[in-house]
Amino acid sequence: MKLKTLAGILITVGLALPLASRAADDADSDRGGAHAWVKDSVITTQIKAQLAANQPSSLAKVHVDTDAKGYVRLSGRVDTQADADRAVAVASTVKGVYRVENRLAVTGDR
Repeated sequence: MKLKTLAGILITVGLALPLASRAADDADSDRGGAHAWVKDSVITTQIKAQLAANQPSSLAKVHVDTDAKGYVRLSGRVDTQADADRAVAVASTVKGVYRVENRLAVTGDR
């Protein structure tokens, strides 16, 4: 299972690298075009990859939505409040993230 997760992360990151190089050229003057979409998807991909790299399996169930201004919304279910806090901390460290909105539901401590 870990091998499948790692392979998925590597494939996702590999596909996102061309997008990341394009997003680096992003001019903030045109937020409605393809540049904004690429930047948003790169941020989302980076957050998901970092969440998947963390050990708790509940972090794999976190949904990540990013808008053009770097606002990130985390939703879904996690096992513990510590997992929710870790997901917010991971998302906050990604370059380009302006604010993280936590809409994670804690299903119960184990």
